[in-house]
Amino acid sequence: MSDLQRQLADIEAKAAKAADAADGLEALRQVEARFLGKKGSLTQIVRSVGKLPPDERAQVGRLANEAKRRLSEMFAAKRRARTEKAADAEREQAAAYDPTLPGPVRPRGGVHPITAVQWELEDVFERMGFIVEAGPEMESEYYNFEALNIPSWHPARDVQDTFWLTNGLVLRSHTSAMQVRAMRKYGPPLRVVVPGRCFRNETVDASHETTFHQFEGFLVDKHISLSSLKAFLQLMLREVFRRDVKIRLRPGHFQYVEPGLECDVNCLICGGEGCPTCKQSGWVEMVPAGMIHPNVLIAGGIDPHEYTGFAFGAGLTRLAMMKYGIADIRLMNSGDLRGLIPPERLSGPALNRTMPSRGVGAS
Repeated sequence: MSDLQRQLADIEAKAAKAADAADGLEALRQVEARFLGKKGSLTQIVRSVGKLPPDERAQVGRLANEAKRRLSEMFAAKRRARTEKAADAEREQAAAYDPTLPGPVRPRGGVHPITAVQWELEDVFERMGFIVEAGPEMESEYYNFEALNIPSWHPARDVQDTFWLTNGLVLRSHTSAMQVRAMRKYGPPLRVVVPGRCFRNETVDASHETTFHQFEGFLVDKHISLSSLKAFLQLMLREVFRRDVKIRLRPGHFQYVEPGLECDVNCLICGGEGCPTCKQSGWVEMVPAGMIHPNVLIAGGIDPHEYTGFAFGAGLTRLAMMKYGIADIRLMNSGDLRGLIPPERLSGPALNRTMPSRGVGAS
């Protein structure tokens, strides 16, 4: 009899310990079934009473039933306690709920590849002390051409065949139109980047569009040289593509820089083997650049004998094409939503951005 009592006491102790450790009502029910269910350990003892000698059945049955009653009462008490605790928590949550507050906002839509690249570039240059500006898309002839050393009679205007408006303004053909505005606004030394949409009367193909996006950058200070420009270009492209890319620098003529150069990137669409995007050359013109022409510095009120500077105009549209493997520039303005980048695929600074640009318009 003492062995049975020890066995029953051991079952009760194990049941109480398991019930205390059970997390939630469902887990408590599973513990109860382990001890009092059809195949439970205590149920097996109760069922074995009938196999005992007649003189032992009454006493063994009484002890087993008392143990069963105590366990049943213990599990019932645990269920009530957990039910009351859950009800209290629900009441507290209901009391803290304010129906006048706005509900949770679920992210919808996606980010355009050009916007994602713009955010990354803005973050890179802001960390280097550049100001982000946003100029007007309807620009005056003076800031778009004349202040950039492109007078009306110069053939350089033919390269930027833009759209003239009936109010005498033009749709800006480049974000370089903000150079002189920023120079007059801030004065030297200055570091400015200008992202924005530009317009040109282009023949549309896989790599040219009438509407595209640029990322103008310029720095004016003392002792600035071409080596400074090369370092900035390499840093910018490495940050955008998240790896070192093969580039080449070659002479290029732009009326507002002297000397001027073209920074080409080895085509990331075809790996340099040749495709319609790179016109079968293996290279894509990516960043026209150069040292700011003295006439432009003078137009901005800066002494070219004391200060020098560099400027570059990265094509946001082409950078996005290279970064995301988009073979045809016409897809950028097509309205095809499959080209958008879901928020969960964004990385780095793009995760924390909610607006296309933090820049403010220049006066």
